[in-house]
Parts: sequence; C-alpha cells; structure tokens
Amino acid sequence: MSELRPETELIVGGRPEVVPDGPLNAPISPASTLRPGGESGYARSGSPAWEPLETVVGRLEDGHAVAFASGMAAAHAAFRLFPPDPTVVAPEVAYMAVRESLQIERDAGRAGVRFVDITETAAVKAACDGANVLWLESPTNPLLGIADVPELCAFARERGILTVVDNTLATPLGQRPLTLGADVVMHSGTKAMGGHSDLLIGFAVGRTPELAAELHEARHLAGATPGALETFLCLRGLRTLSLRLERSQANAAVLAERLEEHPEVREVRYPGLASHPQAGLAVRIMAGPGFMLTFRVHGGAGRADSFVDALRVLTHATSLGGVETLIERRARYPAERRIPPDLLRVSVGCEHVEDLWEDLDRALAATAV
Repeated sequence: MSELRPETELIVGGRPEVVPDGPLNAPISPASTLRPGGESGYARSGSPAWEPLETVVGRLEDGHAVAFASGMAAAHAAFRLFPPDPTVVAPEVAYMAVRESLQIERDAGRAGVRFVDITETAAVKAACDGANVLWLESPTNPLLGIADVPELCAFARERGILTVVDNTLATPLGQRPLTLGADVVMHSGTKAMGGHSDLLIGFAVGRTPELAAELHEARHLAGATPGALETFLCLRGLRTLSLRLERSQANAAVLAERLEEHPEVREVRYPGLASHPQAGLAVRIMAGPGFMLTFRVHGGAGRADSFVDALRVLTHATSLGGVETLIERRARYPAERRIPPDLLRVSVGCEHVEDLWEDLDRALAATAV
C-alpha cells in the first residue's frame, strides 16, 4: 500500500489485527501488570493501551511518538533531551506553563534561557549564537505569531542545535515540523487532537528512533504515563480531526473577517487575514490558518470582561481545540505578562457560524461604550 494521506491515516491507523468477530476499534486496556515475555513487562514501560495511538500520531508527524499524561509532561520529557548546562533560545510569548518552566530552570541556574520574538527570524538566529537548544512554538499562544519554522530549523541543524517545536495550535494537519527540519515535535493532545474537552494527554515525537528512545526513558523514569481511558478517547477523537478542523477553521475565517469590520472591535489577529503580520509566511508554510483568533474590544479590560459575561453561545473557559467555541481574557492570568489586558483569545469550534456571530454581535452591542 502506498503512503496514505493524513486524513485517511486518521481513520485507518492504529486498528487492531483483523480476526473473525474481532473489534474494529482498539479496545480500552486498563492493565498495570502485564504477563512476562514481551518488551514491556510492566505498564509504566509500555502498554497496549496507548500503542495504537502512538502509531497514529507518529505517522501523522512522520516520526516516532511517545504518549504522556499531559502536554506539560511531554514538554518536560523534551527538557530531558537538553545537554548539560544548556543555553536555550525560546519564545518570549508562548504557552505560559512552558515559559514558566524554562524560567524556573534559568533562575535555578540549571539552564541559560534567551527569550526572543520568534517571529523575527534574524533576531532568533542572532540569539542562537552559542546556544544548543532552540524551542519554537508556531503559531504562538496566545498572540498567534508565526515562526519561519523551516528556515530556523535548517539554521539550527547546520549548527548542531537541538530544535523542539510545539505544534499544538497548528496540529499535524496544519504543519509537520519534523518534515520541516525539527528534531522533536510536541503536542498537548488535550486540545485539538482529543477535540472534546474530556481528557488530558500529551505527545513528544522524535525524528529518529534514538530520540524517541530517550523520550520513552524520560516517561518511564518520571512515571508520566497516560491513562487507558484517555488514550482510548484521544484516538477516538483523532478519527474526526480533519472534519473538525475543516469546520472550525472555516468558522474562524468568517468570524475574523466580520470582527475586523466591527466598530466595537480593534486589532483582530488571525493568520488567515491579510492584516496579520506574518500572513504571507503562514500561507507558505502552513496548510491552513487554523481555528484560533484573538481580538481586542474598545473599553479596556473591564469592558472585555463584561462582553465575555454577556455571551450565551460561546463558552467562557480556558483551553482550546474542542468542538465548542471557547473565549477568555488571557491577561487575567498573572503569568501572561506580555499580553494586552483587553486581549480575548477565541478557540473557534464547530457550531453553526451564524449562531456564533449573532452571539458575538449581540454581546458587543449590549456592552458598547
């Protein structure tokens, strides 16, 4: 069989062996103790519960996937790949828990960390002088900045710099960093990959079997293993990723265009808009602009909070990538120090786009200043 397209791999990958009256789907395998004679011997080392899911994610990213208990567990496993006394170049705007974790390593004297604007390619290259790790996130969370992933990965590889890319917002259908030159790609599978706001899981995918073996060892020693139910739910969610992404991305494009024209709204950011600072780069390196957008309303943080409270269809909650549309004011978290106080992050879901727009338009009118 020729190599399958990602949309097909999502459907057919990770299925059990075909036997008469056998299950079509990989069954839930809640087991901590395994019979001897296999490669694992104990579920902390490996389990049939998550192997089908790792197979699918590995094929999607064209690498070797290791599943973890959460996206942050996957990130910390990637930290284990850093050389001794590393110097890390990382985004100044990124998922706040990753940035905080790097700051802790820096403040404890365990790593040098240089935070940069990863949308400024020349600045990133300059910061890499003497560094040995490049951590990228593209699009960034929550400002949706786009890094020139292929250019930066090629630059890093020429200099022997380990490159890790957080691909959570793009998903493997939006971009495949390993094929663009990265060494490791990570995901919070809690988000779009699971897609239904009902699980915690993460993935780190190595470009080579050797990198994957190090990630596997990091999981084994930390005990950061995913649960059997979570892996089952994530694989089930992955089956519809292409359909969900198609719908949510189409919705996001419509909402972004309308919000940009609304008199009560300013500074809409969406990679599919011509006004996005890296719109051309997004078209060149990504398969689509994605399901995330941000905007600011006139009237400051207080008005932004009132606007969110006035919504009835959109859900006020943190997280992203689910079938429901979520909205929140990100600067309410103290760790989001570089985020405008009135910025609203929207993870666009799969509802009817006119219902979403009517809810946004009504709440904007109800809270007009």
